[in-house]
Amino acid sequence: MPKNARFTLPHRPTVYHVISRTALPGLPLGDIEKNRLLEIIKYFSSIYYIDVLGFAIMGNHWHLAVKIYPRDYATRQEVQDRFVQRYGENINFGDQEMEKFSKKWTDLSEFVREIKQTFSRYYNRQHNRQGFFWGERFKSMIVQEGSTLVNMLAYIDLNPIRAGIVKKPEDYPWSSLGYHTQTGNKDGFLSTDFGLKEWNELDPKEIVRKYRQFIEETGALDAGNGMTMDKKVVEKARKKGCKITRSERFRYRCRYFSDSGVIGGKDFVQEVFDQLKHLLGSKDTRIFTPVSGVKGLYSMKRLGQSKVADLE
Repeated sequence: MPKNARFTLPHRPTVYHVISRTALPGLPLGDIEKNRLLEIIKYFSSIYYIDVLGFAIMGNHWHLAVKIYPRDYATRQEVQDRFVQRYGENINFGDQEMEKFSKKWTDLSEFVREIKQTFSRYYNRQHNRQGFFWGERFKSMIVQEGSTLVNMLAYIDLNPIRAGIVKKPEDYPWSSLGYHTQTGNKDGFLSTDFGLKEWNELDPKEIVRKYRQFIEETGALDAGNGMTMDKKVVEKARKKGCKITRSERFRYRCRYFSDSGVIGGKDFVQEVFDQLKHLLGSKDTRIFTPVSGVKGLYSMKRLGQSKVADLE
């Protein structure tokens, strides 16, 4: 059975939500494995034309929110510098290498493939095993920047809350909010360019503070799929200096943030659909699905209202 075409916009910077699951039973990603997977993600994000906006590494799957830049952004000097970082100075860098790696390092599928293959080799070596580690091919969806992206990042960072692992999302070290809080965004790994102009902030620390307040308010609400943050914890956080108020409640349905092909405002989804409909064999028009409880947010795919996603 042929695979569905992956939605990509190769000619402009685009944000994607990526999800990949293991093929093994149980929770094969322990603390050591999570640390190693994070190291691999950090390494390849320094090679590829990628900004990492958010992540969560769980016991049997991981999420990434990334912005990938098109080939036009890959100058010869930058590609050569990344080539040296990747392969050393003793390998010739010429026109063929420029052509190959400027294409490869601006490709989302190549980025995820290298992460997964590198980790699989590590895991199999450490556990003296052979065979597949990852399950089906990774999911990806196109995400509009701004409020849609911030809601998506909150969904990702609240994974440990829904799983009942921690009481506060920043207590989980293998997530973006945990990384910001516990390491101070070591090595500048994470971008805070969420594109949310309403916050009117340029200071990364203040952006993270406002995002932390946003996610704590969000985590106190029932996402319909797992546990929520203790309201006493949220109230305590408010008293410590949270200054802004949520304008909209975040009573979303989780499956939209994991199963949509494209998610964002109606105009954005229409624009992307017009560029991708040749991949879908679709007619000229399509009715987009409003995301329940989040004003102005739409999904490109129709999702059954009665279906509840597995714990993400």
